[in-house]
Amino acid sequence: MESHLKKLKDKALEEIKKITSFDELKKIETKYLGRKGELTEALKKLKDLAIEEKPKMGQLANEIKVEVEGFLSKVKFELQERTEEKASNVLDITLPGLKKPIGHLHPITLVQNELQDVFRQMGFMVIDGPEVESEYYNFEVLNIPKNHPARDMQDTFYLKDHDSWVMRTHTSNQQVRALEQYGSPLRAVFPGRVFRYEATDASHDTTFYQLEGLMVDENISISNLMAVLKAMLKAIFKRDLKVRLRPSYFPFVEPGLEIDASCAICDGNGCSVCKQTGWVEILGSGLVHPRVLEAVGLDSKKYSGFAFGLGLTRLAMMKYGINDIRLLLSGDKRFLDQF
Repeated sequence: MESHLKKLKDKALEEIKKITSFDELKKIETKYLGRKGELTEALKKLKDLAIEEKPKMGQLANEIKVEVEGFLSKVKFELQERTEEKASNVLDITLPGLKKPIGHLHPITLVQNELQDVFRQMGFMVIDGPEVESEYYNFEVLNIPKNHPARDMQDTFYLKDHDSWVMRTHTSNQQVRALEQYGSPLRAVFPGRVFRYEATDASHDTTFYQLEGLMVDENISISNLMAVLKAMLKAIFKRDLKVRLRPSYFPFVEPGLEIDASCAICDGNGCSVCKQTGWVEILGSGLVHPRVLEAVGLDSKKYSGFAFGLGLTRLAMMKYGINDIRLLLSGDKRFLDQF
């Protein structure tokens, strides 16, 4: 038995030295250590030995098995090393991978989100509304009579075969809807897309974005309006801009104010966006007209409020130094990838 085990070991080790592939390794492993392998079968015969021979032969058999397993493990490790070395010669794993493009938000959306955060911190709700609107909400309830120039076909897109429905010309339609739903007191802003039938140039387009705001409560004045607007401008531009107020007319406010800011693109020196004036109109504002309050059932002697509307598109142009409004909705990926 001892002689047979030693010959079996020598034979196994000799064959293991000649292994050159994983397939050969598996075959040799099965041949000697498998369920019906030669070494396995030899170990099974230990039970037939005399009692005095079993300890010595059992120890020898186990030593041979451990030695064969050790040689097989060593060969397996060497084969793995050679395989990895060969693969590394083909593929340089230190080379950087291909960078997959990641989408990002549009500059108008970035400004809108930033503004919404600013107003939420001041206690304003953010409310959305329909882009296709009735003349009642877009004009009439906002104190814009039928003979007002804003209702002329040159300014407004009317729906074909639906003369009383328009593509909203401002987000002011939501002011009345919000007052009808929530009443007073109310703080809310209304961002969204609006449409105007007009010629396009560096600072005008037929489709653009606005954000309007409304605060209605008791004892609201121009001072409240200016405090909110100054906080908004400082939060957006991270610096103080020169601001000027101009009296103006809007049917749904009385008195009405135009608020201009020094052009952030040219620092007030004059460019195509500010039409060489150094100033950019950023919003219209004023105290809510009593007729608008009364139209939604509020007592105009008890309640007052302010409203304002600013161009998100124009604000994005000032913030990011964009000199042509038409770039924003052009779909030009070269332009959009800059943000």
